[in-house]
Amino acid sequence: MNGKLVQRIMVFGLLPLVGFVFLSYFVVRRKTLKIDEPIMSFIRSFEHPIILNIMKALSVAGNTWPVVMISLVLLIIMYWLYRKRDEVILFVIVSLGSVGLNLLLKHTFKRERPSFDPVIIETGFSYPSGHSMAVFTMYGMITFLFWRHIHHSIGRTCLLFISAVMIIAMGLSRIYLGVHYPSDVLGAYLVSGVWLFITIWVYQYRKDRQAQEISN
Repeated sequence: MNGKLVQRIMVFGLLPLVGFVFLSYFVVRRKTLKIDEPIMSFIRSFEHPIILNIMKALSVAGNTWPVVMISLVLLIIMYWLYRKRDEVILFVIVSLGSVGLNLLLKHTFKRERPSFDPVIIETGFSYPSGHSMAVFTMYGMITFLFWRHIHHSIGRTCLLFISAVMIIAMGLSRIYLGVHYPSDVLGAYLVSGVWLFITIWVYQYRKDRQAQEISN
């Protein structure tokens, strides 16, 4: 990689890290509640049985076992199509690492969940959102891995669109159901972006080194 490209990549990775640090500072000082609560009230004002059922279904899809099952299916498809063992290993490392990182951060910040009229009951700490992290990491990695093998613009556009919709929808569902503040979801997106950047950068660096050694 040339120097300018490396600089751009580093900036891309640093932006979500800086954002997460600043957001976490304001979360700890309870400064985000002035923004969180109006946003929650607005999102939850769209009350309708159909919307509620969709949000509940999305929330269930972000639970541990559904995410594991979806990941396994995608891993099987990925390996069957492309026979890339290193990509399967990367997917597993990123997914497990995301879970561990989320648990670590939750117990570091120990933020209580929203207390006003939740639609469903969730236990554990609130910041950052575990569902949002899991889905962001999963679909972010899916986009990265499948993008490398899809060469048509239509296919890549569909891949980006589906991933973006699923990530955003999961975050909205957690806010709508009253189990997370908007800042919990935003924090999850930011820290997931950092985690994806680190793992993808290490993976690509190793691939480039291996290619360089073979060429030499």
